[in-house]
Amino acid sequence: MLAWQLYGNGETPESTGLKGDHLVGKYYVEFDKHYREEIKTLMGSGMTEDLAKKESPLIKEAQQMLIKWEANNPETISLWKTMNGWVYAGFEKTYHRMGVSFDKYYYESNTYLLGKDIVAEGLQKDVFVKDPDGSVWIDLTADGLDRKIVLRADGTSVYITQDIGTAQLKYDETKMDKSVYVVGNEQDYHFKVLKLILQKLGKPNAEVVYHLSYGMVDLPSGKMKSREGTVVDADELMEEMHATAKKITEELGKTEGFTGEQLDVLYENISMGALKYFLLKVDPVKRMMFNPEESIDFHGNTGPFIQYTHARICSILRNINITPEINPQAILHPAEQELLNVLSQFPNKVSDAANDYNPALIANYMFETAKAFNRLYHDVSILGEMDEVLKQNRIAICILSAKVLKQGMNLLGIVVPEKM
Repeated sequence: MLAWQLYGNGETPESTGLKGDHLVGKYYVEFDKHYREEIKTLMGSGMTEDLAKKESPLIKEAQQMLIKWEANNPETISLWKTMNGWVYAGFEKTYHRMGVSFDKYYYESNTYLLGKDIVAEGLQKDVFVKDPDGSVWIDLTADGLDRKIVLRADGTSVYITQDIGTAQLKYDETKMDKSVYVVGNEQDYHFKVLKLILQKLGKPNAEVVYHLSYGMVDLPSGKMKSREGTVVDADELMEEMHATAKKITEELGKTEGFTGEQLDVLYENISMGALKYFLLKVDPVKRMMFNPEESIDFHGNTGPFIQYTHARICSILRNINITPEINPQAILHPAEQELLNVLSQFPNKVSDAANDYNPALIANYMFETAKAFNRLYHDVSILGEMDEVLKQNRIAICILSAKVLKQGMNLLGIVVPEKM
């Protein structure tokens, strides 16, 4: 907000043509750039780095703005609402494209006051201590951690204050058995502190908090840093994926029989499937490298390979008007036995994925299912089978395979086309 006031010249999403979240992100980077310059200047005059970070005029001005915000200053609140509106409008477009929706939002701006109330309660219980400068802390050294600030000397809240309030509000409203925080592993320490504070406060929701510590995602260009602007934006990545899907599909000559509009939908389904699958097939706790080109390969452990397998099955079934059931008396080919064995594992794989908070179990099972079907497809004739019992059996296996692939990929938020 401060950077936009100082350097923005009244820019808006409409005047720049930028998505609102991109515009605000631009000033997030702009603030950090000028802040670093001020620190460098102050250090050049003999100040230590730690002191320079605190004495920077820019950071002091930002702190004053936060005090005004918490005091409900009309001008500050008005700017905050405007820029927040830009961000959420931009986010909404991105989430819509990704097929992501939320049942409820909890805003830190609505939970920090509850967090401050809980801090006041903790002070009365001697869970927290107030330092001479007025800041409030909790000493966790006996628990193998360190002293953690929960309220600044000027009375403003910090991240942990807001998270304490949010955790309490969520629990009060839902009485959930488990509250899963899907957050990168760089925040492992933060969530250990949150859980420990709630335990020391005697809160029943302490045992509900579960941090699903997600491994970070690197790109071939290296680690991303949002403050420095060295990020690959989700929207840019999705556009790149769409273009790559189009290029590869056209190179493979798989565009015949589609209208222009149908092709655009197909490219989007392939690109989103490739992106989501590549991220979800890796165990959540593992750090990973995301390569856009590799993710859209139509062979191997990729989303498009599984999507193409589903489309292949749909092609086989397109002119079938019956829905036969698998005949347990029929003599099965080894490839049929193998595929049916894989298909029978579906309910357990879903259950295991839920219990372990691990969508990778479903993703890799989808790959195994697609591989098993393709082995069957290459080893035996389906519609050309002369024995009517065997033919009906294989059609039934095709129907079941398509159903499992569609349901499994749907659990991952991935569309499987009927034609590719």
